[in-house]
Amino acid sequence: MRLFLLVALTMSAFAANSVLNRMALVDGAIDPGLFGTVRLWSGALMLAVLCFVTKGGLRLGGPRRAIGVGALLLYIYGFSGAYLVLDAGLGALILFGCVQVTMFGGGLIGGERPPARRWVGAGLAFAGLVWLLWPGAGVEVSLPHGLAMAAAGLGWGIYSLAGRGQGNPLMSTAANFCLAAPVGILIGLLLPGTGAMSLAGLALAVLSGAVTSGLGYALWYTVLPRLAPSVAAVAQLTVPPIAILGGALLLGEAPSAAFLAACGIVLGGVALSVLPLGRAR
Repeated sequence: MRLFLLVALTMSAFAANSVLNRMALVDGAIDPGLFGTVRLWSGALMLAVLCFVTKGGLRLGGPRRAIGVGALLLYIYGFSGAYLVLDAGLGALILFGCVQVTMFGGGLIGGERPPARRWVGAGLAFAGLVWLLWPGAGVEVSLPHGLAMAAAGLGWGIYSLAGRGQGNPLMSTAANFCLAAPVGILIGLLLPGTGAMSLAGLALAVLSGAVTSGLGYALWYTVLPRLAPSVAAVAQLTVPPIAILGGALLLGEAPSAAFLAACGIVLGGVALSVLPLGRAR
């Protein structure tokens, strides 16, 4: 029961990133680029403190560090920019689907030979994403902002691939955040935006960075070794529905029937691709 509650808390934290980002931008409380920069710095500080407390220090070097930092920046700023328009649940679904498709493609490039059902699952997930982003397809999505979230999913997928095999994922994530944070200041200044800044918007960005990102990632790395890969995959399938629920309860976002249908196709394809099929004995 304790492990279940920890996993549920972690997935809720991941979904809360979508809700908090959308909540800050829907009323113009903060500029999207500034939100991303504050989130990045808050996460870096929290993860660095965790490393000093639990590991006795912080090491910034490591394999594939430049790839990890670049992918993290693409994720952070694509994510923030997309939520200027996208609903919380819609953004989470596009993000999650693109992450899975990216990791599938990365596996192919790395020499993996997936079985046929994984091809079918990846194809279904990709078809659902195309339906979501296709103009006039029945799901109202701003194409530029949808593509921004797809770029964020690409970034997080590459980030995840670059982090495979890391001996200390918490230390690696802290290093990536700390190295990306100074670059983030420049990116935040160069990106076009609204120029808005309020205490409420800053507070939401700090909450997203320090708590639902920093502490959320730390908690995930704590429970992940205790989960079978299939269980971890199922757990992550819950993030978009939780974000949809959070958007409905806190932001008044009502998902359309077309969106729910596309959601089912994407999540069904991902489930088919990542979950093992039992064999009759």
